[in-house]
Amino acid sequence: MALITRLCRRTYSTKLKDHQAALMARSLPKREVLPGVQDLIVVASGKGGVGKSTVAANLACSLAKLGARVGLLDGDIFGPSIPLLMNVHSEPLINEKNLIIPPQNYNVKCLSMGMLTPPDGAIIWRGPLVMSAVQRLLKGADWSPLDVLVIDTPPGTGDVHLSLTQHAPISGVVLVTTPHKAAVDVTIRGAEMYHKLKVPIFGLVENMRYSICGSCKERTEFFKGQTEMAKRLPETIISLPLESHIAECGESGVPVVIKYPNSEYAKLFNQLASHIWSILEEKKRTSDSDSAKEDKLK
Repeated sequence: MALITRLCRRTYSTKLKDHQAALMARSLPKREVLPGVQDLIVVASGKGGVGKSTVAANLACSLAKLGARVGLLDGDIFGPSIPLLMNVHSEPLINEKNLIIPPQNYNVKCLSMGMLTPPDGAIIWRGPLVMSAVQRLLKGADWSPLDVLVIDTPPGTGDVHLSLTQHAPISGVVLVTTPHKAAVDVTIRGAEMYHKLKVPIFGLVENMRYSICGSCKERTEFFKGQTEMAKRLPETIISLPLESHIAECGESGVPVVIKYPNSEYAKLFNQLASHIWSILEEKKRTSDSDSAKEDKLK
């Protein structure tokens, strides 16, 4: 009986001792700042089909319109959407340092596995190959100089998310969800993952909550009130409408903020971009101030 008790204790013990944690950390990749890239922003959810890629593309273009030097990395290895949404389909070139040169459109540098594989080819890879591909797209490209690199991530809380946080310091995460209970539930899990990884969360983009009539401009709410589960999500930065132009713009490869800059949808994305840019600027001022104080103490 005593032996069984000891075995159970060993089996269910989850707290690592210091030397165990050190041994496990040896096998992890070294987290390094990307040369010439100031900040990395991850667009995530946990749930598929909530509009992450659309949010990532329009956020990147909105940041570029503010004057920032912006890149957009498609982290969805199996279902890349950025080539279609940003109209960048050509295979990228390689420079003399064997680094991929990301093609540019709408003043945004873009890179995706969809540019490196046949459009009708299925990628059938296990985890190690996926993590290797993410590392190549992230660290094997000539992104410099950039103020912000926006990273569109796939559904789930698996290899891509872990690989990104292990390879480079993430400035913050923008979570995306629809108000459906099924989507909210999974998005909460995604938020919890980033909390455990100690990555800051900028806030929530609530997608497809309402629509606006094209004739009378009346707003129709699809979801009224807020569930107890939704209250567990981070603070909502913007709520996006279900917009008829989204499908049109997605198919044509022109983001809504570019094709319809005066639309309600574009104004909300400008608001989101300004909010995140102000956070990054404040972080930079704080960092510069701390560095100046350290210099005075030396």
